[in-house]
Amino acid sequence: MCLAVPGRVVGIEERDGTPMARVDFGGVVKDVCLAYLPEIEVGEYAIVHVGFAIQRLDEESALATLRLFERIGALDEEFGDAWAHAAAEAESAPEEENR
Repeated sequence: MCLAVPGRVVGIEERDGTPMARVDFGGVVKDVCLAYLPEIEVGEYAIVHVGFAIQRLDEESALATLRLFERIGALDEEFGDAWAHAAAEAESAPEEENR
């Protein structure tokens, strides 16, 4: 699944003429392109999709969304270890086939 996830901008820099940010998604920090939101500032929240900040978001809405995503396991699915997820699914597949 590919989600648009809210995150808090913790740092901003320019790389090869492109505004970039370090964004914290509830403990997971990723590099994000700010080409669509170059005016965003450190401490503000943005919705990020496929590595691009696409919309500014207020803190209350961002935190509520992060709590919901955490509750349904979406953050782990989006940012977790893909190899570990694949291994866990492979291990459970034979059990399901025997039912």
